[in-house]
Amino acid sequence: MLHNRMFGLIVMIAALVVLSACAPVAPAAAPSGESAPALTPVRIGTQPWIGYGPWWIAQDQGMFEKHGLQAELIDFVQDTEVNAAFAAGEMDAANLATHTAIKLFANGVDLRVVLLEDASYEADAIIAGAGIDSIADLAGKTVAYEEGSTSDLLLNYALAENGMSLADVTTAPMPASDAGATMIAGQVEVAVTYEPYIAAAIAANPEIKLLYTAGERPGLISDVLAVPAKFLDEQPDAARALMQVWGDAMTFYNENPDEAKAIISAAVGSSPEELQTAFDGVRFFDLAQNQEQLTGEFAGTISDVADVSLSIGLIDEIPDLSAMVDASFLGE
Repeated sequence: MLHNRMFGLIVMIAALVVLSACAPVAPAAAPSGESAPALTPVRIGTQPWIGYGPWWIAQDQGMFEKHGLQAELIDFVQDTEVNAAFAAGEMDAANLATHTAIKLFANGVDLRVVLLEDASYEADAIIAGAGIDSIADLAGKTVAYEEGSTSDLLLNYALAENGMSLADVTTAPMPASDAGATMIAGQVEVAVTYEPYIAAAIAANPEIKLLYTAGERPGLISDVLAVPAKFLDEQPDAARALMQVWGDAMTFYNENPDEAKAIISAAVGSSPEELQTAFDGVRFFDLAQNQEQLTGEFAGTISDVADVSLSIGLIDEIPDLSAMVDASFLGE
């Protein structure tokens, strides 16, 4: 979910791939004597996180044009950048962490969540060393984590589930990309971070282990596609086309996993080998799964996300979450 994820590893090289990653695929030429169908322009805000990978697959494979869209993927490095651009109406859609979408909605941005893209299972985790075998064991321990991030959400949720709070631990706020390294150096006893930093920490010290993963509450750390309500009103066909593009990209991902991962890895500026643990720890959702999630279990998930967001000060009050999700563009 980035939203601060993987930036420490790829920020320096992400800019090098933006120009190539954002170049739209040229539509196929119309037969002689026929006019090419008009393509609807769509600007999509994204970040270099594998959870948004199906959009890069779609771009690489010409799937946007197939569904009548001329897509421009605008790659941002920081959460604040894509959030500001989306809130200012500069994007027709944006890939956001679920807690970010809730925060924007709570702050008055008239958006709708139309697609659940991915959820972290073991790609986000609390890691700990010897002698710490449960969340209860965190009492009095020093925990490194990034405030306001997905790591913050995971830590607070884990503590609350065990009748604890941040008051029960010693906090060491820092970027999630530094948390694992700080733990390896022995400066903290516990770290909350994400892949590939989890795997790096465990490889560096065999006593470091997974203590609590995002999979304990599936969807807590997840990403969604958010679109302005105005866009849905004015361009409903384009919104439906975006859903079909995602569906095609997911089919490609499932049928051609090696090629798909290579496309995604190139877009985020890494290699499939370096990102393998991240791929292993993330689950993508196709359109059929979205039909089930957005009209069922996901309602409970976003409620939990909102509760944690409120407890850590990301939002001042919980908005009407039922008004935020719209599954009507997914199709039959």
